[in-house]
Amino acid sequence: MHSIIQQTASSQTLTLTTTPLPTLAHTQGEHLIQIKACSPCAGELLWPKNFPPPTERTLIPCPDMAGIVISAPSDSPFQPGDEVYARTNYIRPGNARGYSIAVTEELAHKPKSLSWVAAAAIPVSAQTAWQVLFVHALGTQGSDGEIEMDLETAKVAWAGKRVLVTAASGGVGIWLVQLATLLGAEVVATCGARNVEFVKSLGAKEVLDYRVADLKEWAQSSAKKVDVVVDCVGGKALGDAWWTVKDGGVVLSIYQPPLQVRPHGLEGERVKDLFFVMQPVRRQLEEISKLVEKGLCRGLVDSVWPLEQYEEVFKRLDGGHAKGKIVFDLSLNH
Repeated sequence: MHSIIQQTASSQTLTLTTTPLPTLAHTQGEHLIQIKACSPCAGELLWPKNFPPPTERTLIPCPDMAGIVISAPSDSPFQPGDEVYARTNYIRPGNARGYSIAVTEELAHKPKSLSWVAAAAIPVSAQTAWQVLFVHALGTQGSDGEIEMDLETAKVAWAGKRVLVTAASGGVGIWLVQLATLLGAEVVATCGARNVEFVKSLGAKEVLDYRVADLKEWAQSSAKKVDVVVDCVGGKALGDAWWTVKDGGVVLSIYQPPLQVRPHGLEGERVKDLFFVMQPVRRQLEEISKLVEKGLCRGLVDSVWPLEQYEEVFKRLDGGHAKGKIVFDLSLNH
């Protein structure tokens, strides 16, 4: 099969090569999946160096995939021929290859209304946004960690809350805007000028052009301050966003620990700061599938490529201006 391989953890050089099919262990819940489409994640070529996999493995990118089950454990809810999608776990090679492995807990049934490409654009982004809104941002502690809210509880918790989402036209941002709006929150978003109307169409009440807006100045009026900041980009955008949060509010980033860029001279009281890395959860992805099937949420594909054009894909990804997700369509490979 064709596979994109990252040569070493310390180098971001990729090659397209031929590799043998993966071997799988049904006893560990592993399924062999024929990959129809897969999607890379911004910054993922830095992960092996910064966060080495727990056991040494082939470095294949693209945590998101959609495909067909070829082989499965006999007791699995996913059987040969089933159409599935997933964000697979980092402990195994990614999905930029003809066949890959996924375990039961990661998989969900692909929304029937979606193409392979459209489905592959969803898992990591949607589940990250889900975990922000249903688990972490307003989380309550249970005996074994934060408790996930169900849809009705979340609607009560988020009703009337003001939320600032940075990089709102990116892969995770579009899901945060849609899900927060669905839960009854009032969303303020930042993005580039050309995406302002698009982000409004997803449900954002106010959209600021990040190149022009000064968030410190914008937040001078206490009526504008937000209960929760959800940052998708880190750095200056996250530092500036600190000025917008109310006393007792929450600053959450999926990019870096927020305290690393908390501005000097900020007087906010009792602000909770959070950073987390999403984990694939089957039940959450099945819930997202239902919302997609009902037309309540949608993913967004920035562009579609064959595996052979991997160099252009990762250049576009690193440029930081993709609108939604970049996807490899394996049916385009020669």
